[in-house]
Amino acid sequence: MVTIFINGEPHDAADPSRNLLSFIRFDAGLTGTKYGCGEGVCGACTVLVDGQPLRSCLSTVGAVAGGSLTTIEGLAPEGALHPVQQAFIDEQAMQCGYCIPGFIMTSVALLNREQSPDRAQIREALSQNMCRCGTYQRILRAFERAASPGDVTHA
Repeated sequence: MVTIFINGEPHDAADPSRNLLSFIRFDAGLTGTKYGCGEGVCGACTVLVDGQPLRSCLSTVGAVAGGSLTTIEGLAPEGALHPVQQAFIDEQAMQCGYCIPGFIMTSVALLNREQSPDRAQIREALSQNMCRCGTYQRILRAFERAASPGDVTHA
């Protein structure tokens, strides 16, 4: 038995080899983290572990035991949207929306590391995620809005 903390709440897992994405969605009931490719390529399943992005489809529960895991739901625990979430809404960055939780989590991770990333850093970070609808320009604008000076804290 291992315990992992998801969005600050403890969750017990009997099998540490259990796929993390499945555990998040089916055991913890947090469905914002999406199953995309199952191979770590698309980024739809991105969560943060100790502030760093992780493809949950490629990880196990045991691999994150002892860490602090944040899902898209954990960015707005009091109901007020995280600045990155609000920027994605303001820029109408989503079309179908399936990839957006992964893009948002990747964006938050970069802003946790770099408060004022340049366009090359943004493009590099976001290149790890895929959008089948092709809203990349709106996603880029949303990130730039969230990272703009004068915006509220990122994390």
